[in-house]
Amino acid sequence: MLANSFPPIIGTKPRVLVLGSMPGKASLQAKQYYAHARNLFWPFMQAIFHIDTAADYPQRCKALVGEGVAVWDVLQSCERASSLDADIVESSIMPNDFAILLSENASIQKIVFNGAKAQQAFKKYVAPAMAGRLATIELIRLPSTSPANASIPREVKLAAWKAALCDTV
Repeated sequence: MLANSFPPIIGTKPRVLVLGSMPGKASLQAKQYYAHARNLFWPFMQAIFHIDTAADYPQRCKALVGEGVAVWDVLQSCERASSLDADIVESSIMPNDFAILLSENASIQKIVFNGAKAQQAFKKYVAPAMAGRLATIELIRLPSTSPANASIPREVKLAAWKAALCDTV
């Protein structure tokens, strides 16, 4: 199945950019980042920034932007049989255009990766062409908020997310 990412959630002066790899099936169907009911992204944003998980999606996005946080995916498109990052067909990967995003948003101080696949794909497909710009941005891999990443306790994941997001915003 061909999967295509969404436009970024981004405001006028983002300070941190959260990058996933590619939205899963539930997110693609809902046309919303992190829409799977068991994904911890929005509950973590509630715990960190007091963003109401019961609010509708546009309100949550507006609140996130208000905190200086942007959200996007490393991949613009890819072939994938399921929602698992492990099922991404490597030869089908097309990365998003970070040269434009980062040049238009010089306020970004930190990029946090929502899991290993996002970080690996960024290092392989984006970073080589962006070395100069990335020299001024802190890059941090965080534990994935995906329900597939159940081996790390929720409290441990949340502590890592808080540490990464709270010292920037």
